[in-house]
Amino acid sequence: MATRGIQVLRDKGIPYDVLGYRFDRKGARLAADALGLEHAEVLKSLVFRADDGTFLFVLIAGDGSVSERKLGRVTEHKHIEPAAPHDAERVTGYLTGGISPFGSRHALPVILDEAAAHRAALVINAGARGTLVRIATSDLIAATGALVADIRIE
Repeated sequence: MATRGIQVLRDKGIPYDVLGYRFDRKGARLAADALGLEHAEVLKSLVFRADDGTFLFVLIAGDGSVSERKLGRVTEHKHIEPAAPHDAERVTGYLTGGISPFGSRHALPVILDEAAAHRAALVINAGARGTLVRIATSDLIAATGALVADIRIE
């Protein structure tokens, strides 16, 4: 299945492997379990809303949680919170459970947690529920312009 996210990777000439599973509930941990992968290898693709009304992508390993305080500091916002699902779907053009920074309706800033960035490759949603791609971390950072920062709750 060629999602918008996969088409973006093709168009940019970025190598990837498609991983599919039967989607029944959203969650990076569920996807990792279904694919027999480590939770730390599969990214959560989250959308956050800042106090100025802007949105951003936050990518963190499936076994991690985002510190809103750290994220606010990194993005220079006093208040930041997870976007409501309907807002995340509206700004990305994807359904929750299949949201990806690749092929998003609007280009949003991307923050990648530094703990995940240490892995050689990561698995991320490709733009459809149950469709993920394995991609070199360096390619993910280059293609999204991701800022790598410590945003994880310890």
